[in-house]
Amino acid sequence: MERKENARSLRQRIGNGKLSRADVARRLAELAFGKANDCVRLALEEKPAVEKLDLSLLSEIKRNEKGMVEIKLADRLKALQQLAELVGEDDNGAEAFLRSLASGEESE
Repeated sequence: MERKENARSLRQRIGNGKLSRADVARRLAELAFGKANDCVRLALEEKPAVEKLDLSLLSEIKRNEKGMVEIKLADRLKALQQLAELVGEDDNGAEAFLRSLASGEESE
C-alpha cells in the first residue's frame, strides 16, 4: 500500500515539474538493487496477476512458438554508475540519500 502511495506521489511531482535529486537517486537504487522475481513469474506462470507484479526492472520479454522465453532486464551496472555519479557529486547528498532510503521518507 505504501509503495503505491509513493508511486502516486512521485507521478504527481513529475507532473508538476518538481522531481528532486532524491527521487532520481531512489529510482536508480531501485533499478540497481531490485529483485527480478516478478519478471520471472510473468514469464513462467500461465495466468499471472499482472496488476500485482512489480515489473519495473523489465525491459523486454519474448516467447517463441517452441515455448522458449527471453527476458531482458534494466541494466543494473548502468544504474549503479549513474547512482554513484549522482551521489558522488556532493558528500552531503550521499548521507541524505542513505537516510531517506532508510526512513522511507521523501526529501526535496
